[in-house]
Amino acid sequence: MTIYIDPPNAAGHGRLWSHLASDASYDELHAFAATLGIPQRGFDRDHYDVPSEWYDQVVAAGATPVSSREIVSRLIASGLRRRKGSP
Repeated sequence: MTIYIDPPNAAGHGRLWSHLASDASYDELHAFAATLGIPQRGFDRDHYDVPSEWYDQVVAAGATPVSSREIVSRLIASGLRRRKGSP
């Protein structure tokens, strides 16, 4: 099981956000997020949006820090990437 998180560099709603993703399954991702209390509403197509103040806690819980490009590459390679507008 590997869960990945990128640095909080996506701006939105007056704060910075990280993206939390799995290259194995959405079930794995949802289970990991649930253990940390990350709300389901944070799930966006193929990842969770996580506020910057949660970053250290998520890494301490076992998420592997990677670049944003690495997350996208892993999602594409695993077939889990869902682009905007995809079903």
